[in-house]
Amino acid sequence: MKFSTKTRYGIRAMIEIASDTSTNGVFQKDIAKNQEISNKYLDHIISGLKAANLISNVKGKKSGYILTKEASEISIFEIHNAFENGICVIDCVNFNYQCEKSGKCKPQQFWKGLNKVVLDYFQNTTLLDILNYEL
Repeated sequence: MKFSTKTRYGIRAMIEIASDTSTNGVFQKDIAKNQEISNKYLDHIISGLKAANLISNVKGKKSGYILTKEASEISIFEIHNAFENGICVIDCVNFNYQCEKSGKCKPQQFWKGLNKVVLDYFQNTTLLDILNYEL
């Protein structure tokens, strides 16, 4: 299982924005520089985060970015969902997938359990939790 670059960079961008203590917000060029993300690729990340209503501009276009709510109220799952719908560790546990072995496959319960663990971890870990991690 591998999470997309958009999710990984989205978390990094959110950490950068959440860490800012100024009232001006964080400029995209500063996020790109500090997180070593190309400005062009960061455009896609910022667009996704804005569309998910996780960040906004302080004073309209060409201003810095701020969180739309407290870091303690933003789950990592919300950031992930700005770029991908849900979490699925293997196709057979996806609701949209019809597995020909469904109902006859004992390992399916294992995969469902693992998917629940990963989903719970994403839903119960907040941006603030990550900000408080020790290096």
